[in-house]
This record gives sequence, structure tokens and C-alpha cells, in this order.
Amino acid sequence: MKILEQYKRQISAEEINSAIENAKKTAAEWKEDHKYLKLAFNCIDLTSLNISDTQNKIATMAKKVAEFNRNFDDLPNVAAICVYPNFVQTVRKNLGETKVNVASVTGGFPSSQTFLEIKTHETRLAVQRGADEVDMVISLGEFLQGDYPYIYHEVKKIRKAAGDAHLKVILESGLIEEPEEIYKASIIAITAGADFVKTSTGKEKIGATYEAVYTMALAVKDYFEDTGEMVGIKPAGGISTAEQALTFMAVVYNLLGEKWLNNNLFRFGASRLANNLLSEILKQKVQYF
Repeated sequence: MKILEQYKRQISAEEINSAIENAKKTAAEWKEDHKYLKLAFNCIDLTSLNISDTQNKIATMAKKVAEFNRNFDDLPNVAAICVYPNFVQTVRKNLGETKVNVASVTGGFPSSQTFLEIKTHETRLAVQRGADEVDMVISLGEFLQGDYPYIYHEVKKIRKAAGDAHLKVILESGLIEEPEEIYKASIIAITAGADFVKTSTGKEKIGATYEAVYTMALAVKDYFEDTGEMVGIKPAGGISTAEQALTFMAVVYNLLGEKWLNNNLFRFGASRLANNLLSEILKQKVQYF
């Protein structure tokens, strides 16, 4: 692909390890500062993507989000609720007047192993039902066998189907072995129209890693320096502690700067993280969600 000739990087293990160590130091400095813990909470896509999800369960989760500031009036709410497309209307109905967004996975999530026509139709339906954001997965098998034009075409098609909704493109980075390949997948997604690049579905053994997020942030940085356009980053999969959250934030902060530390450009895909962050902020065990 011509675009991949324009964006090339060699990424050494030493570079990545140094960046992670620096991020851990930054995160340690942040841990006692409620400003960063609150910011991390405000960047959460509160997620329920279980085979056992029901309309009642999702409605209850949405109601808790809607009522959050009645119970915690000095804290920011989460950024979004992320669910399967058949629950979008339920979330929308029960969120009330909050500014929390509705996010939907689409495109044959989590495997992406279906027809592109179905992926685009599912995306359109999710947006029609009220999704503000769409999280899709690239066809990883096609990427791993080197069919990069297919991935670009696929993201383009789903980008068009999503309309005005924000598009987050999941790379399933835990199944991509080399950092240069994660960088390549990020560039393809970004240039095809992604508003965010996202690590994982949370359905594979390896979820979000600091190494993958650093590599994705390099692609975001290079694209920004080339075009002036800012693309978001979403670590997702296995993130549950405040220490992990702050370290992921610090990876992005150290490379891209503070202008990326807001929920327009940074998100976490998580379910357990919200209660754990609340517990850290309030210095007591909290099980709200």
C-alpha cells in the first residue's frame, strides 16, 4: 500500500521498555493526585459484552450511570456505556439527560468473521438505534496474511456506514506479534477514517499492553505531525487497577502530551476498573456498578 510507504518506523525493544519505565514513574507521581484518578474515571467506556447480558441487566447498568452524580456529585461520570448493538436502545432509554455517550460494538464483534455487507448493515442499525460511537474489529486474518488494502477498504466502508458516530477501530493487538505490525495496522485504520485506535476486544488471552499502546501512540503522533489531525487511543482488555490505568495514561501523556488526556481523545474499555478507581478516589471499598 502506498500509504505504508509514507509511514515507516523501526521500533526497538529498548525504546519501548524505556518508554514504559518512564510511564510507570509518571504514574507513580500521579497516584496520590485525585485529579488524574478522576480523569481516568471520566475516560472509561463502561462495558458489558457478555453472552449472558439481558435487557434488564443493561437497563440497570444504564440507570446507575444516569444516577451517578446524585450519589457522587463531586465526581465526573464515565465517558460512555459500551454494549452489543441489540442493547443500544435500552441504554439510550435509561440514560436520561446525562451527557454519557452510547457506544456499540459492531461488525461481527468480536471475531469480525462475517460478510462486509453484514458488518456495514449492523453498523448502520446501531447508529439508527442511537449509538453515538461504534467499536469495530478489523479482519485480523486478512491483516496477518498481508491483505492491507482489504483492511483499509473495510474500515472505509464501516466509517461511511457509521455516519456521524465516532469510529473506534480495534486491532486485537495481542495477536499481532511485532510492534512494527501494530504500527502498520494503526496507520491503516487511521488513514481509513478511524477516530480512535483501540487495542483489544477483551475476548482474547492478551488484552491491552503498554507496548501496544506506545506503538499505537507513535502512529497517532506521526499522523498528527503530518496532517494536524488528532486521533484518539483506547486501551481495552484486562485493565482493572488504578495503577494500570494511570500507567496507560502516562504512556500516552509522555509521547503525545497533555492535550490527549481527555475523553475526546483517550478512553479505557473496562468493566471492573470503574469500581476500583472509585475505591481509590474515596479511600474505601466501593461497588457501585
